[in-house]
Amino acid sequence: MAVPYLSAVLLLAPLSWGQDFPFRDPTLPWEERLDDLVNRLTLDEMVLQMARGGAKANGPAPPIKRLGIGPYNWNTECLRGDAEAPGWATAFPQALGLAASFSPPLIYRVANATATEVRAKHNHFVSIGNYEDHTGLSCFSPVLNIMRHPLWGRNQETYGEDPFLTAELGVAFVKGLQGDHPRYVKASAGCKHFDVHGGPENIPTSRLSFDAKVSERDWRMTFLPQFEACVLAGTFSFMCSYNRINGVPACANKRLLTDILRGEWGFQGYVVSDEGAVELIMVGHQFTHSFLETAIVSVNAGCDLELSYGMKQNVFTHIGEAVAKGNISLETVKARVRPLFRTRMRLGEFDPPAMNPYNALGPEDVQNDAHHQLALQAAIQSFVLLKNQNGTLPLRAEDVRKKTLAVVGPFANNSVLLFGDYAPIPEPQYIFTPRRGLETIAGNVTFAAGCTFPRCDWYRPAEVKAAVQAADIAIVCLGTGIDVETEAVDRKGLDLPGHQLDLLQDVVAWAAGRPVILLLFNAGPLDVSWAKAHDGVGAILACFFPAQATGLAIAKVLVGEEGANPAGRLPATWPAGMHQVPPMENYTMAGRTYRYYGDDPPLYPFGYGLSYTLFRYSDLALGAEVVPVCGNLSLSVVVENVGPRDGEEVVQLYLRWGEASVPVPRWQLVGFRRVLVPQGQATKVPFLLSFRQRAVWAGEWRLEPGSFSLFAGGQQPFQETRVPSNVLRADFSVSGSARKRSQC
Repeated sequence: MAVPYLSAVLLLAPLSWGQDFPFRDPTLPWEERLDDLVNRLTLDEMVLQMARGGAKANGPAPPIKRLGIGPYNWNTECLRGDAEAPGWATAFPQALGLAASFSPPLIYRVANATATEVRAKHNHFVSIGNYEDHTGLSCFSPVLNIMRHPLWGRNQETYGEDPFLTAELGVAFVKGLQGDHPRYVKASAGCKHFDVHGGPENIPTSRLSFDAKVSERDWRMTFLPQFEACVLAGTFSFMCSYNRINGVPACANKRLLTDILRGEWGFQGYVVSDEGAVELIMVGHQFTHSFLETAIVSVNAGCDLELSYGMKQNVFTHIGEAVAKGNISLETVKARVRPLFRTRMRLGEFDPPAMNPYNALGPEDVQNDAHHQLALQAAIQSFVLLKNQNGTLPLRAEDVRKKTLAVVGPFANNSVLLFGDYAPIPEPQYIFTPRRGLETIAGNVTFAAGCTFPRCDWYRPAEVKAAVQAADIAIVCLGTGIDVETEAVDRKGLDLPGHQLDLLQDVVAWAAGRPVILLLFNAGPLDVSWAKAHDGVGAILACFFPAQATGLAIAKVLVGEEGANPAGRLPATWPAGMHQVPPMENYTMAGRTYRYYGDDPPLYPFGYGLSYTLFRYSDLALGAEVVPVCGNLSLSVVVENVGPRDGEEVVQLYLRWGEASVPVPRWQLVGFRRVLVPQGQATKVPFLLSFRQRAVWAGEWRLEPGSFSLFAGGQQPFQETRVPSNVLRADFSVSGSARKRSQC
């Protein structure tokens, strides 16, 4: 442990402990300590605590020297590692890739490792008096928005298109980030962007003034459930989003921030605005006419903390004036500042430093061997095998050592392109591009980018031809990257950018029958229908943005090393073409995501992914054929590995309503389990279907009697593009009369 850093914290203890105030007494209950602290604050002090969200000149929250309270910066990004903070950090795969693992335990471990590095670096920053951007412990993570549109620029930050999958992974992230200490939080989570936020960024209009018009049913059944789960997981904060919801900006939306979040769900944490979102209530949405009016509507709606565009005289600095004029009550200000200090208290700031074991974390806990291995494991578990014609993969390791691999394409050796947005920056020695990784297993590697950048406006075929014709196997590395899709940048279509398809088609021609393997680095779906259909492309592997361990993970998966049999599953539907892509600005769920997709088959469905082995399902057994309307249902299914090697399978369970009184999804993921099944063995996988998962929105959450079907397998039912395993079905009925969910 980092004894020097603990010593430094102890030396600074008089800033945060040592005076005889009850709020510093660790023997008192948290709420009693908060009462004491908040009641000691002047109005001016509370205003500045609420007005200093942390971005650039807008932070940090200033010290309150008369109480021995130090500065604090709230602006910290922890999506999959300590991003944007000074210094190096381990870079785990981008969120959408982690979602493809379908593994809450993996998400938990990644989040916990992230918190370790955030805390370790924070301890160092405090020891040298650095409270600049991204030095704090309060994370703007996870992102729980639904990937409702394939062209949205921020799809990569999400956990995909399904509310249940997003909720399960979001809960794992929150718990992993905050840790399991009975008293202290390692780093505090913040679920965003709340709410109905999933594009556009810039096409066809700006996110900064967009009004998301959503039906009550879609709001309740698609855009809210994962955020409610985040509250139940114990998150300390929410971030309100840029957009309006049915005409009212999210950060001024009392129904969202008070009635639903705090009233219905019982949230006791704080709401922070997205950067500049409070100013945009006036200047973007023109919902108000002055900063004073904006402060009034935002604070009264339920926003606690303003993260402004680096402004010192920002909107929340007008809170004092609003209180003086009677537009905001002093009690409301106290209620808004209270969860800010509750968070800092639970992070350990006001306890004797030696009580908090997280204060001992230091530089040796950043980029350590365990975190590097976890980054590699996470990348391997995130890969989705989309095509594997005639067993192209895995390659035989002993053969590869004697062969020449051509590694071509703009993603083949450009490390910057492999991370996605909000990425931590590791030391260069830990970054493995596809080229560098494959050099560890191949006899020889030839390389040609063909295009310098993913947009591929300028294509150099000659260098690609030379590399491919000199090789036995061609590895083609294509995709998007943050030049094409990122925050503030939507895509215009599904096509591979620029001349990338030309590059792929040329490689197939020049390979002249030799194996061609396509690696894709993207978040939003791509139209790879040519590669899917063409016999010259033997395998397609979706890699997302795997970050530092990219090349090592690819090398292990391509040769099928132990523990590297691909088992990732698509966390979002890949449309067959733009004819399946509805308008970005239309927020109805009709025709969107697998839950409402319609009958036209996609290119690749949600939950799809191949393996190097084969699985067979049997014995789908329900605990009962008739369930009371408020009853839960236990069930199990057996999955057997009937293929040639060990492998992991993602067992998926879907529910279909038989005769709901209101519109519902055609079917809904209600359970999943990633399990290791050794070759020739079988595993019994249990599930519990909660009554809550049968609820429908009919002006309120209701449970209805009737018939239901369950489907269990390694994929959705009734898919045109499917994996070789079977899908089982079992029916059950629900008895009794309809009632409110709250009555169960």
